[in-house]
Amino acid sequence: MLRSMYAGISGMKGFQTKLDVIGNNIANVNTAGFKKGRVTFQDMMSQTTSGAQGATDTRGGVNPSQVGLGSQLGSIDNIHTQGFRQTTNNPLDLALEGDGMFMLEGNGTTYYTRAGNFYLDEAGAIVNSNGYYLQGMDQQPITIPEDAKSFSIQTDGIVNYVTQAGATETAGQIALAGFSNPAGLEKAGSNLFLDSENAGLTEALIAPESQGAASIVSGSLEMSNVDLAEEFTEMITAQRGFQANTRIITTSDEILQELVNLKR
Repeated sequence: MLRSMYAGISGMKGFQTKLDVIGNNIANVNTAGFKKGRVTFQDMMSQTTSGAQGATDTRGGVNPSQVGLGSQLGSIDNIHTQGFRQTTNNPLDLALEGDGMFMLEGNGTTYYTRAGNFYLDEAGAIVNSNGYYLQGMDQQPITIPEDAKSFSIQTDGIVNYVTQAGATETAGQIALAGFSNPAGLEKAGSNLFLDSENAGLTEALIAPESQGAASIVSGSLEMSNVDLAEEFTEMITAQRGFQANTRIITTSDEILQELVNLKR
């Protein structure tokens, strides 16, 4: 069989994966804290028809002759660039300006997220939409008393509330986690990430605005970092690449048909 046919198949598989990633990016264009994906490709092993030859006294060197056998998936990267900030004026909507991730505890597992849409449960603890507790510097949930008149969250993560007597008390300080390679985190769904062997967790309990960690902006949300113009451009490129590879298969099939017809 023709090598070009298998090369076309490998190209179609790769571009299909690229379209899958682009579709997921576009579907999450308005998802808070979402980090877009990116697909890269690599060429496959080449078949060497003749090797390289060095120069001699009577003749110059000869380059190798190789035929490529198609492409393969190189990587699917998570791009952790800063998303734009949307103002909501909700005091429990928190955006991170800089590096770091919120820490959440749920079902005995520690999760990490950039999505800062938090809520209060019936006990006054700060939780996310899944009910996972936002962790404080003491590795405990941050709880605001039910009889508190009001509360506020400072840029350094300190949560203050006003008692019925008018005094200001501190409920706790939000903790952040730092990673040397955030692209190594594993997506767990629901805007959550899990630590992995390659994420490089530098420190699990970092106070905001310290050790290079992000500051917290209350009343705002970090939105998705998906750029629709870029995604549409990549989608057109992937579509044309897919079509070109199908044309390779069609042309290879026509050549095989000609070979079959030689028998007649």
